[in-house]
Formats: sequence, C-alpha cells, structure tokens
Amino acid sequence: MTNAPVPSDSMAPAEPKTAPEAPGELTLADLANLRTAPVLAVGQRPGLLAELKTRLAACDWFTIGVMAPSAASALAALRACEGALGWPALAAHGQNPTPGSVAGPVFLKGNQHSGQFLLRAEAGLGEGILISGHLNGDPDPALEATWGPLPLDLFNA
Repeated sequence: MTNAPVPSDSMAPAEPKTAPEAPGELTLADLANLRTAPVLAVGQRPGLLAELKTRLAACDWFTIGVMAPSAASALAALRACEGALGWPALAAHGQNPTPGSVAGPVFLKGNQHSGQFLLRAEAGLGEGILISGHLNGDPDPALEATWGPLPLDLFNA
C-alpha cells in the first residue's frame, strides 16, 4: 500500500504557517513563496517593517493587493497600511461595489498612480497584503519588486 497524496481543494483558503520563532529571522525574501501570510511573533514585526520601509523608500509609487476574508477586513488593512506608511488614502473606483455588497473572501487592488482601488469577491486566495514598488522612469528590477504576503494586521498600531 502506498501513501498517495490527498488531493487538495484549490478553492479552500491556505492555512497560515507560523513564522520562525527567532526575532529577526524572518525577511521579505522568506515570504516570497508563501501563498498566505504567516503568523508573526511579536519580535519579528519591527525587523520586517524596517526592511519593507527601506525597500519602499527606493520607489516612487506603489500598488497594493489585499487578500482578505471580507471586504471590511480588506479595507481596514488598506487604511492601516496607508496610515503607517504615510500614503494618501485611495478612493474607491467609480464602478466599485460597496464593501457591504461583497460577501465572503475578497481581493482589493489599489494603485497610487490612479489614486483608486477596486474590490471584488475572490474565493480560493490566501490571506495577506502584497505591495509592489514602481519607479516613474525606466524600470529597475533591482529596486522594483513585490513584497509579501504580509499579515493583514502588520500595519496596525
């Protein structure tokens, strides 16, 4: 008898993995291959935020993706990120549904260049925040990247 792999339900949200316990052990590179944000130890937050802010300082503008269990939690994560990073608040795109009209898991996509965000129902994603840095001039792969998934509460005070 063989131990065949059990098929996974691709629509089920990924279970969060606990980050390594040692503070400072977790870097942005460690998050790059995760499907959902890890649960962080309290001591891991400052180092991760410091590394992220250093990377963000090299970019001119950003896009943000928020994979969340609800529209309310996606908007809360967006607003906490904007506040913590000193970004201007993004406005809902004109054809965007109201948060109360979107049930279940969502994906929020925000763009500083346009100043707007879109929100849509999206099942089967992980959970977390993805931030991409962009330059106004020629692209520079050494500076521009996507970081995350970061925990939804990373920017909460």
